[in-house]
Amino acid sequence: MDNRSINRINELAKKAKTVGLTPEETTERQKLRDAYRASFRASFIGQMDNIDIKKEDGKIVNLKDIREKNS
Repeated sequence: MDNRSINRINELAKKAKTVGLTPEETTERQKLRDAYRASFRASFIGQMDNIDIKKEDGKIVNLKDIREKNS
């Protein structure tokens, strides 16, 4: 998600609190929020996939391997 989209989300949030949004702006805000959430999830999963865990038996397991195994 680029800064322009994030700035637009913030503009719509401020406008919603002050004067309200038109139906078109409400739809735009929801689409932008959905895109932001999807971007956040993808980034978070990418970070988690790079974490290794050392189990009690000394074996090192990558979280991505655990996630894929449980999917």
